Amino acid sequence: MMIAVQFLVVLAAIFLGARLGGIAIGFAGGLGVLVLAMLGVTPGAMPLDVVSIIMSVIAAIAAMQVAGGMDYLVDLADRALRKNPKHLNFLAPVITYLMTIMAGTGHTAFSTMPVITEVAKENNIRPARPLSIAVVASQIAITASPISAAVVFFSGMLEEGSTGVDYIGLLAVAIPSTFLACMATAAIMMAIDKMRGTTKLDTLPEYQKRLAEGSVAAPTGRKERELTPGAKLSVLIFCIGLVAVMTYATIISDKVGLIEEPVMGRDAAIISIMLSIATIIVVCCKVNTSDILGASTFKSGMSASICVLGVAWLGTTFVKAHEEAIMTASSDILKENTWLLAVVLLFAAALLYSQAATSKALMPTALAIGVSPLGMVAAFPAVSALFILPTYPTLLAAVEMDDTGSTRIGKAVFNHPFLVPGLVNIAIAVGLGYLFGSVIL
Repeated sequence: MMIAVQFLVVLAAIFLGARLGGIAIGFAGGLGVLVLAMLGVTPGAMPLDVVSIIMSVIAAIAAMQVAGGMDYLVDLADRALRKNPKHLNFLAPVITYLMTIMAGTGHTAFSTMPVITEVAKENNIRPARPLSIAVVASQIAITASPISAAVVFFSGMLEEGSTGVDYIGLLAVAIPSTFLACMATAAIMMAIDKMRGTTKLDTLPEYQKRLAEGSVAAPTGRKERELTPGAKLSVLIFCIGLVAVMTYATIISDKVGLIEEPVMGRDAAIISIMLSIATIIVVCCKVNTSDILGASTFKSGMSASICVLGVAWLGTTFVKAHEEAIMTASSDILKENTWLLAVVLLFAAALLYSQAATSKALMPTALAIGVSPLGMVAAFPAVSALFILPTYPTLLAAVEMDDTGSTRIGKAVFNHPFLVPGLVNIAIAVGLGYLFGSVIL
């Protein structure tokens, strides 16, 4: 009975945060922890390691943005999409996937959505399909990014648990499985659209209605962006930092063994390297540090940090308080059917709104239960199921930016264009994870 009451507190806190929107999900998570503490539950460990990594990475990205680096990357994306508009359904997710891989956050998709929408309109393509696949790709790429908090935490947990899987092994499975899943999803969804005859924008009644009303903006064509002198340099510096993180993580790996007793652990190395990269960008590109605080990536990143802090803390508090009961009830089932872990992670991610928060809350319990390392690595992409409820910022932004009416949220809430491609993407990624993992791990 008490477990049920406490679980209702968790759900109520998440529901309240979702209703308030944005950073409030983190606020409500803290409120939920407080209520659980009043009910006699000892608060779990705060996810300060995860939050610290997010903050340091966002600091470097924000510095790069102010230096003009994001404009340069968007300009490259603009050129690539306009050069190959027939392949928009494939190129859009490739671009958002790569940007997330590099940046460690899916919020970089905000900058490319207007370009995707414009190119779709110019070529009589319904924007809903490339936008939905691109948004899903930006979310699942978090589980393959070398500097994402989810990957760093999960790989560290696997190493500490002596599972035989390290940082490099995790990425070796996650990168090909998630990327190929994105491409397979794009092909499947495009085939479905062709069968239904729903690829052309001018056949959409809602678009024709809005066009007659004059509420659809005409395509403006390619815009020449004025890049600052330090734009390209800031991207180069950030990429050097990314390579430095991967190189250090490789040489301190137990399997490589170049450095057996490193002075800094991987978490500390990522944080220090990213803050150093931010410093170098500020100095070399002559960035005004006060502008960094107002950068869109900084605001969204710090909001994400608060969300992870509150929600992950809430999830960890509840799971840790009832870990024995959870283990007793689910250990045998998950040991025999490891794929069910992906289902559990999928539903948890839909509520916790964060790959890092979901990993922090549930992966340690999965390890304690005895789920095989292969099963956990294969199921890892399921923590990206932030598309189940159409309330995540990138989903809402895609709906808002598409003035043609093709990207809409239905009255049934779950009736939105992100759900099917998202579920297909995760299902394929998990399947490929088992395939690649059985060979690599």
